[in-house]
Amino acid sequence: MPRGFGRGYGRFGSGYRRYGFLPFGGVYGLIDLLFIIGILYFLVKLFIVAAPYALGLVVLLILRSLLRPRPGAWFGPF
Repeated sequence: MPRGFGRGYGRFGSGYRRYGFLPFGGVYGLIDLLFIIGILYFLVKLFIVAAPYALGLVVLLILRSLLRPRPGAWFGPF
């Protein structure tokens, strides 16, 4: 048996109050919530900035695949 279990440590009936799990309760929960909002704001801004570049890359890859000679293909300019 690990140390401390025989003395009442870890038991909730030994004079300690149990508050339960509050994900955003208290000051630290508020700080966590602000950090989560900041991270989400940063990710949205990053997506807005990167989306045109990603779309341009997809268009260039599609154009490249259409212009490459492919033997045995049913469609394509060559």
